[in-house]
Amino acid sequence: MKKLSILFFLSVVMIMAACSDDDTFTTSRSNLLSFSTDTLRLDTTFSNVPTSTKIFWVYNKSGDGLRLTNVRLAQGNQTGFRVNVDGVELSAANGYQVGNLEVRNKDSIQVFVEMTSPFNNAATPKEVVDNLLFTLESGVQQKVNLRVYSWDAELVKGRKITSNTTLTSTKPIVFQDTLKVEAGATLTIPAGTTVYFSQKAALDVYGTLRCEGTADNPVTLRGDRLDKMFKYLPYDRVSGQWQGVHFHKDSYDNVLTHTDIHSTYNGILCDTATTARTKLTIANSTVHNCQGYGLQAINCKIIAYNTQFSNTLMDCAAFVGGEVILTHCTFAQFYPFDSNRGAALSFGNHIGDKDYPLQTFHIVNSLVTGYADDVLMANNKEGVTANYHFYNCILRTPKPKETALLSNFTDVIWENNKDYPDGGSKQFILVDGDKQKYDFHLKKAEKGEKYPAINAGLALGDTRFATDHDGKQRDSKPDIGCYELIAN
Repeated sequence: MKKLSILFFLSVVMIMAACSDDDTFTTSRSNLLSFSTDTLRLDTTFSNVPTSTKIFWVYNKSGDGLRLTNVRLAQGNQTGFRVNVDGVELSAANGYQVGNLEVRNKDSIQVFVEMTSPFNNAATPKEVVDNLLFTLESGVQQKVNLRVYSWDAELVKGRKITSNTTLTSTKPIVFQDTLKVEAGATLTIPAGTTVYFSQKAALDVYGTLRCEGTADNPVTLRGDRLDKMFKYLPYDRVSGQWQGVHFHKDSYDNVLTHTDIHSTYNGILCDTATTARTKLTIANSTVHNCQGYGLQAINCKIIAYNTQFSNTLMDCAAFVGGEVILTHCTFAQFYPFDSNRGAALSFGNHIGDKDYPLQTFHIVNSLVTGYADDVLMANNKEGVTANYHFYNCILRTPKPKETALLSNFTDVIWENNKDYPDGGSKQFILVDGDKQKYDFHLKKAEKGEKYPAINAGLALGDTRFATDHDGKQRDSKPDIGCYELIAN
């Protein structure tokens, strides 16, 4: 019993000593807080649009507990920063400051920071700066610097184009919900314009859309997030950031030239139409990184040339019925998020029991490749027109054994698993699924290497094909795909 009493007494003493250490607070000016960062930089944001939340830590490694008389923003609520310190928001109710905080020795607290910047009346992004001040009981004041670039934009909701309109603005244009082009109206987007769409926003076309980019000044249609998911990954490289372009049933004569559509749900949807009129001409353009289809067209007349369709969860390009001419296109299926990704290119003449005669499907000088061993899918029903032919293409698909099927292919190179066991990525400058960086320009062969796309195309007299996707001159032996290899 005596031993137990002694052990109990010692335990109590040790506990009291431990509590005493943790509960000792000092007002010594030499005891300071430390921070996980001295400068917190938020990602660039549009004015009046909330940023994502950033976090930093406040540590007490001083040897004694520290009390803070207050934590506040140097400029109060004037800059647009919103701060939560250890679960308490700096708000009007508490005078935009938190007081009487305790940080015990070896303890820490979290600080959460967001920003909704007021308009800054500047044509370019403007840096907004404030300091979060930590005043200790000793009178010492410490700070963490807060910085963000804010960009004034024209924020648009409920826009309907009811007459012929050219989209212009001195500021970036952000559509926060769907932009609708009414029947009978034409929306023209001039060269050099970047249009931003919020996550639920789409470009719905019942009339006509004309994107008039050039090689030096393309049109870009993208999501509105300027921040990053991770340090190495901007949201602009993440699929599903907006809803894409939708050409409805009676929309015709749409033309996209030097247009970059990326990081959408569906890139371009073309509803069932008549082949008596051209639904869409897409030239020298890019449709990349889509959470659905890159391009899906049902019973439409489609002309595409010098265009890249790449990295989609569904098919990069899917055509059912209609009249389709594809020249010098690259279909590259290296979508990183799902092994059940669709084909690089698919075509057919029916959807279920509904027949759509494939009147013409001609593809020339085009590259069809991807991770899988077979990225070209045909879904044709007997008894329904299926008029298709491939000329001077590279196709990552097994070579047909039937003579009747082989008659639909002229001077085709069959890219197989033996040549490219890890997919056809080696012929491109960059395919980095981890960081989601891609460059589908053809790579110059090193010593001992040979890439079949080089000089393998059919020389075409049409001036539309004299230059490539980037406006670079093709030579007398053009390369297959949308890019011509330009030797330095």
